[in-house]
Amino acid sequence: MSLGALLILGLFVFPLWNITLEAPQYPIPLGMDIYINDFADTHPHDIKNINLMNHYVGMKYIPESIPEFKIFPVVIIVMSILGLLIGIKAGYKWFLVWFSIMAILAAAGIYDFYLWEHDYGHNLDPKAIMKFTNPDGSIMGFQPPLFGTKDILNFTAHSYPQLGAYLMAGGMGLSLLAFFIGRKEKRASN
Repeated sequence: MSLGALLILGLFVFPLWNITLEAPQYPIPLGMDIYINDFADTHPHDIKNINLMNHYVGMKYIPESIPEFKIFPVVIIVMSILGLLIGIKAGYKWFLVWFSIMAILAAAGIYDFYLWEHDYGHNLDPKAIMKFTNPDGSIMGFQPPLFGTKDILNFTAHSYPQLGAYLMAGGMGLSLLAFFIGRKEKRASN
């Protein structure tokens, strides 16, 4: 359990998610790594280039900071400390409680990410230089996929978890494994 609680601290070192945009006019794809407290260029000036390109279709600029960047680090530190305390002091049933809270927080984070992407890709400036419509005449959205690959005009957008997300999932998995081991040991001792 304690190792699982420590693994989630990897989110402070490694990116949680990456969005990459491939297009013929960009021999080196543009990319953005998303950490729990920052957006970072995959290659130098990627976010600047994405913002310049998106300006033409009316998308908002990718901000330097969002409110979540203040909230997520605090949540991860609290959950790591709580997990360590549970691992040292509490019984195995609390391991499942910690896992459940982390699962709820992860689901809330993914939902928040989806809402951010949806707003970013659909809430377009009506005064944009270029306007694109779907075959039915509605305004085309430019939302990257939450997970996976999607074609958007001449771009192919990729959106996938990175090492930070895998460390968090591994930490959660270890807490769940510790719960089942603790339960098995308890049943064996009765």
